[in-house]
Amino acid sequence: MKPARLDRLPKELRQEIKTARLKRGWSQLELGKRVGLPQVHVSAIETGKTVPRFDTLLDLVRVLDRDLVLVPRALVPAVQALIRDYRRQEEDGTPGEDGEQPLYSASDSDPDEPDDG
Repeated sequence: MKPARLDRLPKELRQEIKTARLKRGWSQLELGKRVGLPQVHVSAIETGKTVPRFDTLLDLVRVLDRDLVLVPRALVPAVQALIRDYRRQEEDGTPGEDGEQPLYSASDSDPDEPDDG
């Protein structure tokens, strides 16, 4: 018995591709040229009308400075939180909610280090 095949990419993935493309100021035609696809194919991927081959998907995300990563399901919430924090900082340059720096973030000063002055 064959496993069921996706009839389209998940909406979040399609939206991420489109958002990354628009952030660069690229049209679908420009993105297509960079990965060797016609504009109509890029449109069909973004709208969910077609599912790209895996190698085509890799080409798309990599040209958009993204990558696909296999993550154990138990870690998905943590990875999603990291992505949300990254996007917030990228958009407005602010640290996490309530002005707190995430634990995984490097800071200019470490409160545990003695002050030399």
